[in-house]
Amino acid sequence: MATREKNIWVLLVFLLAGLVVGGLLGKLASGVPWLWWLSYEQAFGLENPLILDLNVLKLTFGLMIRINVASIIGMILSVFIYRKV
Repeated sequence: MATREKNIWVLLVFLLAGLVVGGLLGKLASGVPWLWWLSYEQAFGLENPLILDLNVLKLTFGLMIRINVASIIGMILSVFIYRKV
C-alpha cells in the first residue's frame, strides 16, 4: 500500500501514542542510574498564560511542551510501525 493511500489521522494517532508512551518510559527511567539519559527533557512554550479580558469574555491562552529523549525515540518507532502496518 502506498504511503499516500494511508490515512494521515492514523499516523497522527501513532505519533501521539509514541510521544505519550515514550514520555512515560522516560519518567520511569529517571530512577534507573544507567538509563538517566532517557529522562533528559526540554520544556518550551509560554511560562505564564496569556489572558485576554474583554469584561464579558475572558480568554486564557497557554501552551507548554515538555519533550524528553524517550519520547523522541517513541515517535521514531511509531513512524516505523506505521510504515510496516
